[in-house]
Amino acid sequence: MAFRSREMMKKIMKKIGGEKNLAPGVKESIQKCTPDSKVVMGRAHRGLYAGRHIQFGNRVSEDGGNKTRRTWKPNVQEKRLFSYILDRHIRVKVTTHALRCIDKAGGIDEYLLKTPYQKMDTEMGLFWKAKIEKMYEELGDMEVVFFSAEDEAKFEEGFKELKLAERGARREARRKMYGWSGKSEHVEEGRADIDGTDNEAARIGEGSSHSNIHEPLVANF
Repeated sequence: MAFRSREMMKKIMKKIGGEKNLAPGVKESIQKCTPDSKVVMGRAHRGLYAGRHIQFGNRVSEDGGNKTRRTWKPNVQEKRLFSYILDRHIRVKVTTHALRCIDKAGGIDEYLLKTPYQKMDTEMGLFWKAKIEKMYEELGDMEVVFFSAEDEAKFEEGFKELKLAERGARREARRKMYGWSGKSEHVEEGRADIDGTDNEAARIGEGSSHSNIHEPLVANF
């Protein structure tokens, strides 16, 4: 067992009050659920790293072969991953290796469900895994009801009417907020009528002028 796993087990035993308060076999099951990794960064607790953490080594110079200690940090990206059970995007920090694992599993939900607890070595991963497992369990206990085509059409009409009512309420709220009134609408309608009559008069005038041009000229003696 790694150092981090031993420290977590010590904290759990301290909160419980010692191994004497545990039933036989419970300690082994808790050890299976605790992450077993060597080094976990502080920021790794707030993302999905899939086992990729800080690596330590030496930098060797080309001339004299001198060695100096150095570290390698993982390639971390901030992504928005869509969860079907939550029906929304989850903004999370992930490594490129974790992204490949998520794509291979078929999505963030499938990745969290398929990955065992001992390999989910970050606190955020454990939190999302437990939450999504609980939601899928509740979804499995729900009863499924199928509606006929007529009922679905009625539901669709009801949703359309609800949307229209919502749009009307928003329009009225905007009018009250910005001080709009019905007078401006009547003024605009009046202007439109006046413009329409002017256009008709102009058309009539143009037609009369064209007709006068094409009439034959008769000389008066």
